[in-house]
Amino acid sequence: MISSITKDIIYVGVNDHDVDLFEGQYIVPNGMAYNSYVIMDERIAVMDTVDAHFGEEWLSNVKEALNGREPDYLVVQHMEPDHSANVANFVAAYPNAKIVGNAKTFAMIADFFDITIPEENKVAVANGESLSLGAHQLTFVFAPMVHWPEVMVTYDAKDKVLFSADGFGKFGALDVEEEWDCEARRYYIGIVGKYGAQVQALLKKAAALDIAIICPLHGPVLKDNLAHYINLYDIWSSYRAESEGVMIAYTSVYGHTKAAAELLNDKLNELGCKKVVLCDLARCDMAEAVEDAFRYGKLVLATTTYNADIFPFMRTFIEHLTERNYQNRTVGFIENGAWAPMAAKVMRAMLEKSKDITYLPTTVTIKSALKSASIAQIEQMAKELM
Repeated sequence: MISSITKDIIYVGVNDHDVDLFEGQYIVPNGMAYNSYVIMDERIAVMDTVDAHFGEEWLSNVKEALNGREPDYLVVQHMEPDHSANVANFVAAYPNAKIVGNAKTFAMIADFFDITIPEENKVAVANGESLSLGAHQLTFVFAPMVHWPEVMVTYDAKDKVLFSADGFGKFGALDVEEEWDCEARRYYIGIVGKYGAQVQALLKKAAALDIAIICPLHGPVLKDNLAHYINLYDIWSSYRAESEGVMIAYTSVYGHTKAAAELLNDKLNELGCKKVVLCDLARCDMAEAVEDAFRYGKLVLATTTYNADIFPFMRTFIEHLTERNYQNRTVGFIENGAWAPMAAKVMRAMLEKSKDITYLPTTVTIKSALKSASIAQIEQMAKELM
C-alpha cells in the first residue's frame, strides 16, 4: 500500500505482523513498520529498502509509485538488514539506477551482498554534500553511531523533510493506532540508548534546519507538534529524567524480597509519591523495565544474595542499564541474605562507572524475612525518596 506524504514524496514501506522479536530480543506485540519513500522529481530517488521478507511487496509498491518511470537513485541511509536487505533486488530490478551512500555504506554493501555495483553506478557522498533531483535538493548529514557507523540522514530543502533513518522511530506497524511516546521510548532506549552523545550531536545539526516533516525508517511520519518529539529525544539522549517518580525493580525467590518491595511501594503511595512503578524482573518485559528505569529519576533495586552474587535477572537488568550509559539518577538498595547479605555491595559495584549517581543514605538489609528493623529501614527509605 502506498500513500502520499507531500505532493512529490510517496510512502512505499511495509507492515510486518509476523515478527515476534525485533532484533531477536524486543517483543513487538503490534508488529513493525519498515519505511521506504520515493521522491518524484526530474530525477527520482528511492529512500532505503525494507526487510528481506517483504522484497516482493516493496518492489510492487515502488513500481506503483513510479507510475511507469524509472528511478535514478537509491539512497541507502542505513545498512542494518531491516532496511538494506533489498539493495540487491533493487539493483537487479533497476540496473541503471545509481546507489547513493558514503564510503562506509559501500564497504558494508560488499560485506552483506554478493553483488558488484559498477563504479559508475556508485555515488559516494561526503558529509554535508548535496544531490539535486531538480526541484528537490537532498543534503546528506552523517550521523555515525546513531546507531551504526555508516548512518546518515537526508534533508530535502523543498518540502522541509528530514529523512531521519532510525532516529524518531518506534516499535509497531502503521496499521495499528497506539501512543507514540511509549513505544518510541522503549525503541530509543533499547536500541539507541548507548549513543546519547551522538544523538545530541545530530540534534544540534538538525536544529539548524527548517524541518516540517520527519520521515523515519520505523514508525509513523511525524508532521504535527514536532517540538514534542524533538524535546523527548533531547531528554532521552542527555540522560535526563523524563518524569517524576520512583521505579522499584526486584527479584524474589520465596517472596520475602517481593514483600519488601511491595511495602516500599505502599509507603511511597501513603506519602503521596507522584508515581511508583513496581517491577518483578523475572516476569516483566525486560525492555520495558529498562525503559522505566530511564524514564524516572529515582530507582530502587531489591534482590537476594545468590551464589555470593546477585540474582541473575537483577544482574541482567543492571547490565542493560550500564551498557546504555545509565546516569544522573538517585539509586537505593534493598538486599536480602540469610547468612551473608552482600547484594547491595555487588549492585553498587556494578554501577560504579555510571556517572552522577546519588545513592540513598539508607540501605535496607533483610535477614531472610522482614522484621521490625528492616521495616523501619524501608519507612526511612520511603522518606528519603520523597
